[in-house]
Amino acid sequence: MRWTGALREGDRRLARRSIAWGPAWLRRAAPALEEAAEHTKVWWAAAALMAAADRSRGRTAAVAGIAAMTTAEVLSNAVAKQLYRRRRPPPEWVPEDDLRDRPDSSSFPSGHTAAAFAFAGAVAPVWPAPGAACGLTATLVAGQRVHGGAHYPADVAAGGAIGLMAAALVRTAPRLLRRRPS
Repeated sequence: MRWTGALREGDRRLARRSIAWGPAWLRRAAPALEEAAEHTKVWWAAAALMAAADRSRGRTAAVAGIAAMTTAEVLSNAVAKQLYRRRRPPPEWVPEDDLRDRPDSSSFPSGHTAAAFAFAGAVAPVWPAPGAACGLTATLVAGQRVHGGAHYPADVAAGGAIGLMAAALVRTAPRLLRRRPS
């Protein structure tokens, strides 16, 4: 088996184990996290709280987070998902309750994870404490996307990488725009 086939098989095995894993309370708590992450609600709420809590640093962190999140969503949903079509994990792996809200779009990459890591990655350098809280929440969102059967682990890893790249781009863009050609 070629290494790509081995990676794909490992990804499938890990997804199947993750979907089946966990205590009952985790299955009951997961929908609340999924709902908060849907349409980036949790990140808009975090931005509003940061902006209200600290007028200067909070607003800067909120703007950076929203800019990175938007960039990540464009890169993941409008670009990457269109270039690489991947089916979601098979329905028979997923508990019936988790299937009802599963999207029809490409599984690769995870747009929820991309937005989450972008927001956290852009906030953390500006305001470390809220950035750490956002990072923890982003990690929970990523785990829930696999555990809920919406994605394979590789989809989530790619989404996280896209998100962190978007955060780096947002942090770097102002310096790039200020440079003048010699």
